[in-house]
Amino acid sequence: MATEVTTQKAAEILGCSRPYLVKLLEEGAIEFIKVGKHRRIKFEDVVAYREKMKVQQKNNIIDIMGADEELGLYDS
Repeated sequence: MATEVTTQKAAEILGCSRPYLVKLLEEGAIEFIKVGKHRRIKFEDVVAYREKMKVQQKNNIIDIMGADEELGLYDS
């Protein structure tokens, strides 16, 4: 049985606000289930999303550094 977390706990894990997390859930970025009126998210789905975002952030930084080098703004 998978461990499920509340939206508040998931937001704390991701370092974002609960309303922003709810927006991500409603957009389908992270899977969730509803228990009555409450949303529950599998812990492993929260961790997987966090890791995906870390990889994307790293790639964005590399892209920005490459653009800066092309413009001569970054000394390598």
